[in-house]
Amino acid sequence: MTELAITLNKPPSSNKLSLKDIPPKHELTNESDTDIESQHPSPQEKEKWNSSPLNILRYFSTLYVFILMGMTDGAMGALLPEIETYYSISYTVVSLVFLSPFIGYLLAALLNNLIHHHFGQRGIAVLGPLCRLIGMLPLVFHPPYPALPVVLLFTGFGNGIEDSAWNAWVGNMENANELLGFLHGAYGLGATIGPLIATAMVVKAGLDWWFFYYVMLGLDGIALGLLTGAFWGANERVYREKFLSQTEGQRTTTRRVLREPVTWLIALFLLGYVGAEVSLGGWIVMFMRKVRGAEPFMAGLCVTFFWLGLTVGRVVLGFVTGRIGEKLAITGYLGLSIGFQVLYWVVPNFAASATFATFLGFFLGPLFPAAIVAATKLLPSDYHVSAIGFAAAFGGGGAAIFPFAVGAIAQSKGVEVLQPVCLAILVFILGMWVMLPGGMRQGGLERARENKEGVGNEVRVALGWVKKKLRD
Repeated sequence: MTELAITLNKPPSSNKLSLKDIPPKHELTNESDTDIESQHPSPQEKEKWNSSPLNILRYFSTLYVFILMGMTDGAMGALLPEIETYYSISYTVVSLVFLSPFIGYLLAALLNNLIHHHFGQRGIAVLGPLCRLIGMLPLVFHPPYPALPVVLLFTGFGNGIEDSAWNAWVGNMENANELLGFLHGAYGLGATIGPLIATAMVVKAGLDWWFFYYVMLGLDGIALGLLTGAFWGANERVYREKFLSQTEGQRTTTRRVLREPVTWLIALFLLGYVGAEVSLGGWIVMFMRKVRGAEPFMAGLCVTFFWLGLTVGRVVLGFVTGRIGEKLAITGYLGLSIGFQVLYWVVPNFAASATFATFLGFFLGPLFPAAIVAATKLLPSDYHVSAIGFAAAFGGGGAAIFPFAVGAIAQSKGVEVLQPVCLAILVFILGMWVMLPGGMRQGGLERARENKEGVGNEVRVALGWVKKKLRD
């Protein structure tokens, strides 16, 4: 560096650099600068999941924690009849176990960006599993029922901040559709094996429902150690160096991001999607037992088929979605999902219901990952952590609101209300998705951002065309 400084300070007449005057690259860049640059590529150079052994460890750690989140959500549906019987409570009261985590998810949506700014990804890695442990520990002591919704607030907050943080991280990587497909496939895998384990423990082994949470405590304890070790170096300084450099040192606040219509559109889409997914997963067992007359173990297998279909769909269709364009692909998947939902509702046969539920899960699977990718393509890079974090956590609230609504309505109308409620949700989120800018062409989302197209642009154009034709 000294040699270069002397050379640059020569008089103008002699300030001619030759190749020998320029020091080697390793003298211009110290080791720590290289480390930071390799860990945090520029916005043009997307991060790769396998760029280093540490990144590989981090990605597989997030897969593991999504498996645990899926096990927790999936098992609740299988355990719901046992909880209802144990506490002798109604559908409305038992469905509070779905509603209470919404407050935790809402707090996660509002605080995700702040946690990143003050603690980095390290804060998420510690706080997420710790909150789940705090929420599940009282369950093994099967306290009076009013305590259950309260302690599940912690579980909702832990799931919410991890759901939002790891979606934002992976969604900004190269090959995001495929990587998010595996990430949410891990959730589906957990939601597949969770009901199997819970049903086997309760129905086959004759154990009480709370014994399942002994298993979850052990697995979440491992998650706490694994994530803390993997993300310990991802502190607030690293986070600020990565994102504040893109905004001239100004932090992109959640309030600013919430002024973007795309943020709310994605959030509402995910709210409805997660609501449909968890309503089906949470109430299929009850529906199959009460309406289709299935045996308890067979009803448990049906919800397992649903989550299995969702897992396979996320992994397999993740390789298809990006190749044909997210807007067109998800529109097609939703159309097929609506068709299978109608068949599941109107065909009163157990085998047919199990088949339709499996295909319904398969085509619902890639919706969440594709929405995250759409957000990364439509919003500026410095908005991603806050916007995706808010949308994912807000969307997670659908896991609370809609299953609770099904339970409340089922109290007076019967559990068969599951089907029309889920159908209405699917139609609603199809409308939300069509409102995204970019059209149905491949690469449309990227061009929509470049052209600054607004939300609902294609709908306005279509309505204008219809009005013109009517006038003619």
